[in-house]
Amino acid sequence: MRANKRTDTKPELALRRALHRLGYRYRKDYRLDLEAGRRVRPDIAFTARKVAVFVDGCFWHACPQHGSKPRSNEWYWGPKLLKNVERDRVNDAALILAGWTVVRLWEHVPVDEAVATVVTALTATGAAAAAAAPAEPGQDEGREGSDPAG
Repeated sequence: MRANKRTDTKPELALRRALHRLGYRYRKDYRLDLEAGRRVRPDIAFTARKVAVFVDGCFWHACPQHGSKPRSNEWYWGPKLLKNVERDRVNDAALILAGWTVVRLWEHVPVDEAVATVVTALTATGAAAAAAAPAEPGQDEGREGSDPAG
């Protein structure tokens, strides 16, 4: 299993390229140390907006549409794949508790659809952060130096 990549898979690279092309900046495979000693490594992390993106492989994360169940060594693969899914759910819960937005995408999702999902999550968290931050007095709609007199 050494040849199986943990990062930089083709679907992940395609998503990262598309997001970068749109001007989004992020950290890849960034380790997040959460409370209670839990460590999570999202494929793509937008640290300022607290959005974690995971691009899950259909086999490794038991996709309901495309995930295949191995016939040989089923005694090994069955529990392993189940444990992967359980770990994903625990990590999601830990991230949500820490205030992160979690986006999980399957590798078979088209890149355009995946980008739209991530951008929606980013704009939702950006809008929520802007609404939560109180406006400073003397500023017109949050813009500095917007004096109409010039």
